[in-house]
Amino acid sequence: MAGRRREVRAHVYGNVQGVGFRLWARGEATSLGLAGWVCNEADGSVTAQIAGRDEAVSTMIERLWKGPTGASVSRVDVEELAAGSVPVGFRIIA
Repeated sequence: MAGRRREVRAHVYGNVQGVGFRLWARGEATSLGLAGWVCNEADGSVTAQIAGRDEAVSTMIERLWKGPTGASVSRVDVEELAAGSVPVGFRIIA
């Protein structure tokens, strides 16, 4: 159904740290009108929690597979979440 809200947590693996992935993800998410956050993980992956219109969330997941210039994504695991209280905007968590 058009306009349905969706919330996911995506774990992105590969060469995704040290290439501006979090800054790039924030820009992409903001341009799509999404809310949530993105952070680096100790294992070298990046995790993002993304919420918004179903179509925009799906587009963001597709974009995560590419990432910014310099990134090499090997895997994106997506976990569907129950609708929760997501902060307004999209932020980078250190």
